[in-house]
Formats: sequence, C-alpha cells, structure tokens
Amino acid sequence: MHKRNFVLALILIAAPILRAQTASPLHPEQHEFVLHNFKTESGVVLPEARIVYGTYGQLDAAGDNAILLPSHYMARLTGYEWLMKTPDYPNGALDTTKLFLITSELFGNGRSSSPSNTPEPFHGPRFPVMTIRDNVNAVHQMLTEQLHIKHLRAVIGFSMGAQQAFQWAVSYPTYMDRIVATSGTAKTYGHGIVRLEGQIAAITADSTFNHGDYTAPPQKGLEAFGVVWLGWLHSQEWWRQELWRSPDRPNLTLQQVIDNARHNFIPGADANNLILQCRTWEANNVGDTPASSAGAPPSEAHPAFNGDEKKALASIKVPVLYMPSATDLYFPVTDARYEAQYIPGVTLLPIPSLWGHPAGAGASPADKDFLNKNITAFLAGETIATDK
Repeated sequence: MHKRNFVLALILIAAPILRAQTASPLHPEQHEFVLHNFKTESGVVLPEARIVYGTYGQLDAAGDNAILLPSHYMARLTGYEWLMKTPDYPNGALDTTKLFLITSELFGNGRSSSPSNTPEPFHGPRFPVMTIRDNVNAVHQMLTEQLHIKHLRAVIGFSMGAQQAFQWAVSYPTYMDRIVATSGTAKTYGHGIVRLEGQIAAITADSTFNHGDYTAPPQKGLEAFGVVWLGWLHSQEWWRQELWRSPDRPNLTLQQVIDNARHNFIPGADANNLILQCRTWEANNVGDTPASSAGAPPSEAHPAFNGDEKKALASIKVPVLYMPSATDLYFPVTDARYEAQYIPGVTLLPIPSLWGHPAGAGASPADKDFLNKNITAFLAGETIATDK
C-alpha cells in the first residue's frame, strides 16, 4: 500500500490530499460560471451564484465526447484523477486525449458560492441550504449556456457526486447516455441523517461557533468534527487489520491517525461551509424532484414524484452502473440494493473492499483497478454481471 493510496483512503480528513492533487501530472483548466438571480429550491434568490469547475481535454467538433464528474463533499475540481488514464496508470477509464471531462464543484466548498464567500445578506449562517437539485440545475445551466453542450456521454459521481448523478438521471432523463454512481445513494435515509447531525453537533457545541457568526474558527468544534468523521470513514475490519499502515510508514500509530484527523481535517475549511454541505447531503431525495417545467422537451418531461424515491428511480431512462462499497458506513450496501430494485437497466456491482466509503474513489490499488475496469466496460456498452 503506497503513500498515494493511503492519502486517497483518508479522503476529506488530511492535508496530504491537497498535496497529492497539486502534484498530479494532469492539469485541468479552471473556470467560473456566474448565475444571476439564481432561485434556490428554498425560494431564496441569490443575486449572483458562482460555480467553479474544471475541464480536461477538448470538446470535439460534434460536441459528443463530454463527461461530467460532479464533486463530492468539500472536494475541488481535481477529485476524479483516479479515473483518468496517465503514463503511470494506463488502465484509467477516462482518456483526456479523447474525452472532454468537466469537474464541477459543489456549492459550499469555499470556492463555488458558499457561506464563507457570499456577501450579506447571505453571508455565513444566512446562506441558504442548497439542495442536490440546486447544484444539478446550476451545472445544467452552465453546460448549456457557457459550454454549449447539448448532450453528455455520461455522468460519473462518487459520494455526493453519486447523489448528483442520480439526480441528473431523474431531472434530465435523456441529457446523458448513462450514469455511474459509486459509494452514494439517490436518497439520504434516516441513519445517514443521524450521522450527519452528529457531525454538525460536534462543530456547533463549540461556544466559539456562536450560531455561525464566529469571529475566529471554532477550533475545538472543528477538531471534534474531524474525529467523528474518521470513525465513519472506513470499515470496522479495516481498523482491525490496521490497514492504515503502509510500507513507507511502518511506524505509523493509531494515535497519529486519529490526531491527523483531529488537527488536519480539510485544512482551512470554514465551519459554515462544512455544515452547509452536510445539510445538502441530508436533504437529498430524488423523490422530491418537482414536475418538469412547462416547455420542456417531451423526452425530458416527467411528473412530480411527491417524495417517493421509488417512483423517481423507476423514471430513470438511461443505463446505470451502481457501485456501492461493500463496507460503506455512510451509504450501506443494503440501501443500494433497496434502490436498485426500482431502477430499470441497472447494473448493481458492489466494490469488494474493506476500505469503506473511500473504496468508491479508488482508495486502494485493488479498488482503483476494480472501478476503472468496470467503468471502462460500462462506457463501452459491454454487459457486466448484475449482483444478485
């Protein structure tokens, strides 16, 4: 287990993530799209909403080689390089010399519009809760208006990116040819909400938080948040087997792993931003998708589902490769099996891993190979055996 894979396994909890991203041989172009008078699902209208996104490769003349990679929790535009073909990893599913890849950043990550960077009257705790649909609708506007992309070859998402992939398939059912969802579900169920509330409570219990109007970071709350998050990140067996050890760090101790999470959880992350994206995560439910707007193309038209995720999942028209981690504590494989029974054309393929949630982002070499092999086959239209 090399240091790079150890870093990937500690997604969202440590400074080495940012260093690994910076050192990547891939160099995305960073862009920004501004939406004026953006109306959120809550009814709040933001005079300006900004989306930061990255692009790899070139859009071809036909405009039909684009793939969207929506970001996961607090991630930036380099969060999917584990899927990309490089000289060091020729088995990557996505070849930037042939494809045009777009990596969008979620509202609330500190770069796209967030509590921390939006002026009053929406600064800090007054920033509206942004739903997964708010993010999807904003990116759809960016793709069609700024990049002039009429159709996507695929939407591929990990974690909160998987939530977005499912929402794309429900909100814009023919805008893409297929979707891939790894380590994420189409709805956040009760246990997931309880987990997220515990992580929010860790921050807000710090008196420095001051209901979100803090003058200095609520450091004790942020440290507690990092440790709580760490407890859910990997499987129990991962911890028992001490898979946090690596050949290049043989003397690493459990206490050092815990302390790293306590003191280096997404360095510099703003507390209100962390909470905002937790709220986005909690509210996720494709069943809450409203009916398509008047004038929508017939192929994109759909009814309201009145909160019923089963009806929303049944409306999906494109092939779906659904890849939960077999040991994910955030999105249990049982939730994926429940949802898969309602999705037409689904291939349910659990990732056989002990790495828990990060398995869906190629946390170990075996996870990375498993994902890239099967995503390559799926994008090529090959048949993959469905989990029974």
